Amino acid sequence: MNENLFASFITPMILGFPLAIFIVIFPSLLFPTSNRLVNNRLISLQQWVFQLVSKQMMGIHNTKGQTWTLMLMSLIMFIGSTNLLGLLPHSFTPTTQLSMNLGMAIPLWAGTVIMGFRNKTKASLAHFLPQGTPTLLIPMLVIIETISLFIQPVALAVRLTANITAGHLLIHLIGGATLALMNISTTMALITFIILVLLTILEFAVAMIQAYVFTLLVSLYLHDNT
Repeated sequence: MNENLFASFITPMILGFPLAIFIVIFPSLLFPTSNRLVNNRLISLQQWVFQLVSKQMMGIHNTKGQTWTLMLMSLIMFIGSTNLLGLLPHSFTPTTQLSMNLGMAIPLWAGTVIMGFRNKTKASLAHFLPQGTPTLLIPMLVIIETISLFIQPVALAVRLTANITAGHLLIHLIGGATLALMNISTTMALITFIILVLLTILEFAVAMIQAYVFTLLVSLYLHDNT
């Protein structure tokens, strides 16, 4: 196989125009709204999943934190749908791009931090200096806590990027190995194909889990600052 291993992570272009914009917008078409009195099975399933996740994720929040419910539910649906669509053959996954994940993580993290300093100024500042800290360690601890605060959005973005990228690379490598083994050993090719199918099923689960983890961590940051 002469195809570049990272070719699937390159943003697709047509006539010099990036298609990533349309790819990002497309998942919103998968969640239609219904004006009917009785919904069909798809809409009912969508609403049930929405209520289940929102109840589990937003139950720990107070009134101010619950105002973020629509944003966080939209976030998990967007990340989950783009991750799943990226598993289709010859498709592009926007969440493999660190720049896009940082674009989601930094504004959400900054919003929670600003809300914390606005509503709980003393408590937010107290995180930088734990109670009972020796005087000599105060400057070092303040620096460490400041770095740990600013590393949170980077950790969010890198975690999502690394997990999705690693899964796609594994599928690509094992798929190439399966094709190469077909001309050498049918038995080994069959075993490799079974591994590929199992890995693909695992990646479907990882796609949903990573969307949930990303949104859950943002929710926890919000809970700490409200």
